[in-house]
Amino acid sequence: MSQRVLILAAVALATGTAAQAQIALPADACGKLAGDMPASVVGLPSGPVKILTATSEAAKPLAVAERGPTPAARVAPATPDFCKVIGEIAPIDPKAPPIRFQINLPSSWNGKAVQYGGGGFNGVLITGLGLLPSAPFEKPAPLAQGYITAGTDSGHETKPGEPPQLFAANDEAFLNFAHASYKKVRDVAVAVAEKAYGTKPKRYYFAGSSEGGREALTMAQRYPADFDGVFSRVPVINWAGLQHAGFRSGLVTMGDAWISPKHARLVHDATLAACDASDGAADGVVANPVACLTTFKPAALKCKEGQAVDSCLNDGQIKAIETLRSTYKFPFSVANGLDDYPGWSIGGEGLPAAGPTGGWSAWWTGSAAPTWPIQPGAGIAWVYGAGGIAHVFARDPKIDVTKYRVEDHKARIVEVSNLMDSTNPDLSPFHARGGKVIMLEHLADYAQSPFAGIRYYENVVKTIGADKAAQTIRLFTAPGVDHVGTGAPANVDMLAALDAWVEQGKVPANLNVMEQEVSAPAFAVRRSMPLCEWPMWPKHKGGDAVKAENFECTR
Repeated sequence: MSQRVLILAAVALATGTAAQAQIALPADACGKLAGDMPASVVGLPSGPVKILTATSEAAKPLAVAERGPTPAARVAPATPDFCKVIGEIAPIDPKAPPIRFQINLPSSWNGKAVQYGGGGFNGVLITGLGLLPSAPFEKPAPLAQGYITAGTDSGHETKPGEPPQLFAANDEAFLNFAHASYKKVRDVAVAVAEKAYGTKPKRYYFAGSSEGGREALTMAQRYPADFDGVFSRVPVINWAGLQHAGFRSGLVTMGDAWISPKHARLVHDATLAACDASDGAADGVVANPVACLTTFKPAALKCKEGQAVDSCLNDGQIKAIETLRSTYKFPFSVANGLDDYPGWSIGGEGLPAAGPTGGWSAWWTGSAAPTWPIQPGAGIAWVYGAGGIAHVFARDPKIDVTKYRVEDHKARIVEVSNLMDSTNPDLSPFHARGGKVIMLEHLADYAQSPFAGIRYYENVVKTIGADKAAQTIRLFTAPGVDHVGTGAPANVDMLAALDAWVEQGKVPANLNVMEQEVSAPAFAVRRSMPLCEWPMWPKHKGGDAVKAENFECTR
C-alpha cells in the first residue's frame, strides 16, 4: 500500500480543503479491471457484474458549447488523467434490462467518491464527468478535484420516439429506477475502488437534482449506512403526488383555458409589478413568494369587454392558475401518511424570455395546448404526468387518460408511492451514523413544487427533533430561480459545503449564490445574493442590488 500513496505536502484542492494524502492509481490497475465480478459485491439481490471496458483517458481542457438545454449543460469541465470503467449489473428477471454504469477513477485520488443522480425518467447513462447541480461554472468537476465519480442509467435505456415511462411495465426495472440501481452501483463502485487502489472510499456522497434530488434523499432514507452525505436540489420528493398534480394541472389547461407564452409573460409582469419591490429592490425577483401568493391574485387580470385576448385572462385560464397553486388531494393516504401534494409557488412565470429551460411554457403549459394522445409542444408536466398515468399507474398505454379515476387505481398508486416517494421524515438512522443532508429548493420552480421539499424538511424537524435535525439536515431556498437554475442567482458550491460539514463539522452557513455568464474562462458574475436558510429570505438593505453584501436574510 505504501508505494501507492503520494504525500502531497502542499496540495490545495479547489474545494479549499487542507493538504491531504493522495492515493495514486497504479499504472497497470486500469487494464486489470475488465472482466466479471460476483453478484456478492452487491448488497441487494442481483445478477453478476460485468466490467465491459476499462480504459485510460488523457486529460482534457474545459470546453463551452454554444448551445445546450441548460446553461450548466453547455459547460464541459476539464478532466484529469483517469480510468473510465463501463459496465453493467445483470438483472434477476431475464426480461428486465441490465443496470449500466460508469465509474471514473482519477490518477490521483483523494480517498472519496461522488455518485451523480439522474433526471426525468432517467434511461440515459450518467457519466459522472460534468458539473454537479448548482456548481459554479468555473469550478473543477469532482473528478478533477480527486474524487471517484459514478453514474448509472438506473436500469433501463430510453430509445428515441418511445414514451420515457415504457420501462415501468417491468417490475424489476421499475424497482431499479425507484432505488435499487443507485445502491447497487454504489456497491460496485466501492468494490472497483478497492480493486484499483487497494482501499475503499473513506467518504461516499450522492448529489442530484430533480429526479436525482429524489434519489439523493432516498439514499439517506433507505441506505443510511452507505452514504456519508447527500445534496438534494429541487427533488421530485412526493413522486406519486407530483405526477397526479402535474396531470391535473394539464387537464385544466385544455382548450380555451390553455395559457400561451404571451399569457405566461402577462402573469409574470403583473406578479413583478405587485411583489418585486417588496424586498426593497426592483430587481426582477420575487424574494418572498409566500407573501406574494396572498398579495397577487390572477383574477386581477380578468378580461373586460372589448379587451384584446392576449392582454388578459379568461375564466378558464384564471381557474387553471388557481388550480396550479392549490393543493392536490388524494382520497386516501399514500406513503408516510401523506394524502396530498402542495400547490406551486409564484414568480418566474415567463422565464426565460427566450429558451427552453424555464417558466410555465417549458414545464407547465408548453407551446401548444395539451392533448391525448400527447402531441409535440406539450409542457413537460403533461408529458410526464399523463404518460405516468398511462404507463405507471393505470399500466394501460391505450387508456383515455382524460377519463382516469384515481379511486380505480388506489392499490397501484399506494404501491408506487411506497417505492418512489422520498418522504420518510425519520432520518434517525442517518443521524446516528453522522450523515448530512443539504437540500436546495428553487422558489420559481414549475417542474415540481418547492413547498413539497419545504414540508419534508419541516416534517424531519418534527419527527427527530430540532436538535438532531440541526445536526443532520439544512434547507436553503433560492427565490426567482427556475427548476434548472435560471432566472436569478443559483450557482453555489454545495459539494464543498457538504464535504466540510461531514469532514470538519463545519455547518453550512453564510453561503452566497451567483448568476454567471456562460463564457469561459471568466464566467463573469452578473449578480449575487445570500442563500438563506428556510424560512428566511433575502431583503435588500440598500446599495447595488447585484451584490450579495447588500442583502440580509430576514424572517
